[in-house]
Amino acid sequence: MYDSRGDRASAAARASAAVLGAALLLAGCSSGGGDDAGPGARITQQPRSADPFWVNPDGNAARQLAAYVKAGKKAEAEQIRKIAEQPTGEWIGPENPEQEARGFTEAAEKSGRTALLVLYDIPHRDCGQYSQGGAADGDAYRAWIDGVARGIGDRPATVILEPDAVLHLVDGCTPAEFHEERYDLLKGAVAKLKSLKNTKVYLDAGNAGWGHPDQIFQPLRQAGVDQADGFAVNVSNFYSTRDSLAYGRQLSAKVGGKHFVVDTSRNGNGPYTEGDPAQKWCNPPGRALGETPTTRTADPLADAYLWVKRPGESDGTCKGGPKAGDWWASYALALAEHSRSSGNSG
Repeated sequence: MYDSRGDRASAAARASAAVLGAALLLAGCSSGGGDDAGPGARITQQPRSADPFWVNPDGNAARQLAAYVKAGKKAEAEQIRKIAEQPTGEWIGPENPEQEARGFTEAAEKSGRTALLVLYDIPHRDCGQYSQGGAADGDAYRAWIDGVARGIGDRPATVILEPDAVLHLVDGCTPAEFHEERYDLLKGAVAKLKSLKNTKVYLDAGNAGWGHPDQIFQPLRQAGVDQADGFAVNVSNFYSTRDSLAYGRQLSAKVGGKHFVVDTSRNGNGPYTEGDPAQKWCNPPGRALGETPTTRTADPLADAYLWVKRPGESDGTCKGGPKAGDWWASYALALAEHSRSSGNSG
């Protein structure tokens, strides 16, 4: 459901390219598809004071922008630029966590920014749906987390930890025999990441549409939220910022006033209300980009609005989409185009 890795061979290649892209950006060169794309494809960082997170100059949207510029498709390029110029989550893959985490955090540090990383490799993830998989067992997961931690080191990073992992312990999706191990793995991951000098950790806590905070606050505590910087809401989902803030405030009151972050990547028109209720989250039509990433939010408990899910990457093979995490140019264009007329989702 939440897999947001790109459609290239591996995120390791993206991390290596990210370091080169950051070097080009610092040198004032064009990025996002090569010099032959022309200056119209150049990607720069957002102002640090409002948005300290790193914009990857070699992300899927940046490459699409470069392709549109090179082809002379100015209207399409103008729309995709809305995505390409914003910082989005880098979802660390299963095979080279240390290399990927190092590549992204080094590139971010060279640009004077903070890397936004998403860790999504918990065993038995996604309950057999589009993003099923994850680490083979608990030991493999601990080794993977150790690799991520080594890759981050002392560089600044904000980590969104395991989308859906706690929620699926509550909603019955994850079999009971895996619960004790999952809690232990999540708590261990929080402790490991928080031992790093400049890493913030937000444990995923579901969204405004799945249920009530009363159902999840104790599981969140069992998973280590007290040791984390806070929790994340609306990851890869579409609930409005207003509803997400209300959900976050209610949940915060039950976990000691913890702060939270909101994924606003695709919530500009709110959730989809038609079709199969079980598939409303998967590539719904008519959605729009939400508030752009910023640490200047409408609520003192909300540390940031983030684009955790990368807009334009598929939720799965539904409604004509490619596999989960693959870039889908027509869907990306629709998100951007709809954002022109969508109101403030807050």
